[in-house]
Amino acid sequence: MPVKNLKRNYRKTKYILYKETLVDYKEHFWAFLGSFIGIAIIAYLQSQTLPHSDVVYLIGSFGASSVLVYGIIQSPFAQPRNLIGGHLVSAIIGVTVQQLAPDILWITAPLAVSLSIVLMQVTKTLHPPGGATALIAVSGSVEIKNLGYWYVVTPVLTGAFILLIVALIFNNMTSKRQYPNHGKYHQFRKRIVSSFKK
Repeated sequence: MPVKNLKRNYRKTKYILYKETLVDYKEHFWAFLGSFIGIAIIAYLQSQTLPHSDVVYLIGSFGASSVLVYGIIQSPFAQPRNLIGGHLVSAIIGVTVQQLAPDILWITAPLAVSLSIVLMQVTKTLHPPGGATALIAVSGSVEIKNLGYWYVVTPVLTGAFILLIVALIFNNMTSKRQYPNHGKYHQFRKRIVSSFKK
């Protein structure tokens, strides 16, 4: 009897997970358009403001953030609090660690990432690309390191706000997409938990 229940719960969970993660062609279109516009705006600012220097507005962690805020908008990691807060916390940690031990990469890199994870957890702003934001602060180019705490303001906060504004526009252009979206995640989680209780 317990094996039968376990199999039934497994099938239910598999179906719910499959259904919740199923993405149709319209979702692909909106994810492409939103991420294209968001990154394009940041890249345009880069090309107009600092055309002959290292890429400073356009940091790698924004690519990962785009996957979350345009591709899986129901994820708790993609919500505005996590997007802005995760990058902010991680940038502050990264710059602080860089200031304290600027030439010891084997200490600063893991310390920046680890501390940013813990502080994001404590502040409930966990955003996986935040780890990259902290890492860039300690391992990035000389131009990035020379920014000091300005790194927190620009590129990090400026870019995160651009991604958020674009997400608020493009993720709400159809009735099937809603952003921010805490409710759907909680419904999804509730369904998973209830399927195991039956």
